[in-house]
Amino acid sequence: MSDADPSQQRIISIELDEGSIIWRNPDVEQERRVAIFDILEDNRFVPQRGHPDGYTGPYRLRLRVEEGRLIFEISREDHSPLEAIILGLGRFRRPIRDYFAICDSYYQAIKTSTAQQIETVDMARRGLHNEAAEMLMDRLDGKIAVDFDTARRLFTLICVLHIKG
Repeated sequence: MSDADPSQQRIISIELDEGSIIWRNPDVEQERRVAIFDILEDNRFVPQRGHPDGYTGPYRLRLRVEEGRLIFEISREDHSPLEAIILGLGRFRRPIRDYFAICDSYYQAIKTSTAQQIETVDMARRGLHNEAAEMLMDRLDGKIAVDFDTARRLFTLICVLHIKG
């Protein structure tokens, strides 16, 4: 991995398994669009398992949830599959639930609260988001190296995958 070009160790395409998402409101859809845009603009994504041919990026990523597991399907630039990383979602259930609750509070605050109240809710939302990103980085340790901002945006997309209506 030390000979890898860091500019290639990144996600160039990201897709969510739309089959597992039943419903999204406009706020959530906007969060999804922004997270994907931001990931594609700037990210660090380095699968830790070496590949026989030495491939080190760039990567296409498909995220899906199946039977309580988060699956990172990683492919080469030419769409040929490389590997799948599977994480249990048990540890993420509470952060996801808390993040949804604080986001609901935030969207309500935007409509009816003072600037100070909105800022307070937004700080709490960012704090939860940061904690979840750190947890995701820990869970990916030894599997995929990501930077903090990439982890934050991936957590947003993980939340989107959990919306069931």
